[in-house]
Amino acid sequence: MAPPAARRPTLADVARLSGMSTAAVSMILNNRPGSRLSAEAADRVRAAAAELGYRPNPAAQSLRLGRTRTIGFVSDEVTITRYASAMIRGVLDAARARDHTVLMTETGGSDDLTQAVQEMTDRRVDALLIGLMTARMIDVPPVPDTQLPLVVVNGASPEGHASILPDERAAGAEVAGHLIERGHRRIGIIGDLPQVAGDPRRSITIAERFAGMSEAMDEAGVTPVRTDVPDWSPEVGREHSARLLDAHPDLTALIAGNDNTAFGIYQTAAERRLRVGEDLSVVSFDDEELAGYQRPGLTTARLPYEEMARLGVEMVLGDRELGQTLVPMPLIVRESVRTLG
Repeated sequence: MAPPAARRPTLADVARLSGMSTAAVSMILNNRPGSRLSAEAADRVRAAAAELGYRPNPAAQSLRLGRTRTIGFVSDEVTITRYASAMIRGVLDAARARDHTVLMTETGGSDDLTQAVQEMTDRRVDALLIGLMTARMIDVPPVPDTQLPLVVVNGASPEGHASILPDERAAGAEVAGHLIERGHRRIGIIGDLPQVAGDPRRSITIAERFAGMSEAMDEAGVTPVRTDVPDWSPEVGREHSARLLDAHPDLTALIAGNDNTAFGIYQTAAERRLRVGEDLSVVSFDDEELAGYQRPGLTTARLPYEEMARLGVEMVLGDRELGQTLVPMPLIVRESVRTLG
């Protein structure tokens, strides 16, 4: 027969060990304002609680305070994409630091958030985060509690909810500027996605990425060679970089729409016995995990999934003002860009 489970220490146990009333113990452990209890009494209560291993009962606290200390996190496809772990880590770490628990669900790739949001509000979460893996415009269904804090992370809504997005325009300018500062003037761009960039339901940041590049190059008097592509993939990068280099053999650098496209450029360079970082410079966006394992390492602007998620938690819990916020995309400088003499 299994031994009986140890009894969970109660507030009364802490009061008994500390020699204080249960009301005084409750005030101290819950940090209630207005208490005239001495610092010595507070120390004695906290020492007794630590000795007994006492922890407040979350369910009881929720009933008493009318708050569950939970954040609802709704995503479109958080369990099946390569960037999900950073966003999840940001949400969990920021919530844990503020003594909150996260309830998580996803829509399986659907843009219909109705059921997922309803599930969260049914569980009386204190705040809602909607996290998207691709930055785009998405409809947010009406929330029964109109006072419930809600933030869209890596996206936006037509209803104008508070939102957090990567600063793609600044990143585009920095990527182009990185090449220009290193003496490059013959630059090719592989990755214009006109059909996607022109549709906010597919992306609200890609156009900004390329606008930033254009601004930096215009300011420097550089005219790049550009090519439209159907998507961003290694095969597209391989095929279009080969075409560009055939048509413009004087190019010294290529900007890829994202890291996947850049990986295809590396393949073209290898096939032509061109040394990336020496004969051909390559720079990109996203900072996929494999970018650091390329040889040479790929210089790329990092998508700040973890930082955006942390900021979202801070917003919904009132540590920051709700609003529209852009988060910098740091340029991760590796060895794929050569400085020209």
